[in-house]
Amino acid sequence: MSLKTNLLASAFGLSLVLVGASAQAETVLTVSSWVPQTHFVHTDILVPYAEEVAKVTEGRVTLNIMPAPLGAPAQHFELARTGVADITWGNFTYEPERFVSVWFSEFPFVGTDAEASSVALWRTYDKHLGDNAAFDGVEILGVGLFGGGHIHHGSKPVITPEDIASQKVRIGGPIQTQIMEALGAVPVAAPGTKAYELLEGGVIDASLHSVESVMNFRLEEQLQNHTLVPGGLYDASFFIAINEAKWQGLEEADRAAIAAISGEALSRAWGQQFDLQNEKAMKLFTEAGHQFHEPSAELMAAITAVSDKMIADWIVAAKAAGVADPEAMRADYLAAYAEESAK
Repeated sequence: MSLKTNLLASAFGLSLVLVGASAQAETVLTVSSWVPQTHFVHTDILVPYAEEVAKVTEGRVTLNIMPAPLGAPAQHFELARTGVADITWGNFTYEPERFVSVWFSEFPFVGTDAEASSVALWRTYDKHLGDNAAFDGVEILGVGLFGGGHIHHGSKPVITPEDIASQKVRIGGPIQTQIMEALGAVPVAAPGTKAYELLEGGVIDASLHSVESVMNFRLEEQLQNHTLVPGGLYDASFFIAINEAKWQGLEEADRAAIAAISGEALSRAWGQQFDLQNEKAMKLFTEAGHQFHEPSAELMAAITAVSDKMIADWIVAAKAAGVADPEAMRADYLAAYAEESAK
């Protein structure tokens, strides 16, 4: 064989190697998360999901969870939409005007079974909101709720409307603000991470949290009176999203594989982890001698009146935000929740 032939054969062989390497090239998706890497959302939700993505795509797609967030928590939907990060997660109502359509999922009495509520929210989103303009620019991989928020007080039981009136209460969003104002409390807007110093400094008397977040924000010494509202006083709705262009840029087979472990499956996994954390917190608080209280009939009536007004106002706002039939959408959520929570 001539030198020229040898060179041509070598070049051809090299090209085959390069083509094969290209076909197996790994796509690394950047994930921005705003909780510490010790938080269970990182260790028990994001990391297992990343492992599953790598497994179902046979290593062709991997997730790189950044050691620090690429923006503030309220910026994370926009980080994904604009491609600053490939995948993010966050609370829908950190941007309340954009996500009017999902307000209903944070109103009173949406449920305290986080797995059931997260699955119900996914089915509702998938049926009613997939084409809503608010979600343009991303593919929603999963949604979730945290299983009901309650009133946690630093020094006394909250049972009657008089017990909550004039109390300074930390709140984390506009829906919580409306509830507290309607009940005569003084809302103090601050993230949950600030609750400890606000309590220590006497700035607030009480704080609104899911049970697990009292534990995970290390507030169990400051908040030992827990008023547990049947069905939840409020909730918080979350998304896990990927930039739309990045999603469409994946190979079709990889998109299908990732979709199979996302959607309802990822939403269910989200809720399961929050249920486990809430159960862990309840056990911890019970063993520590914390006090648990139920709202009186009068306080429940006051919360119900607040809820009824919020729902009526939301129906009007949701129609303006492009939801064709808000009442039917909410009814579908409640039916899905009832079905799942009965299992």
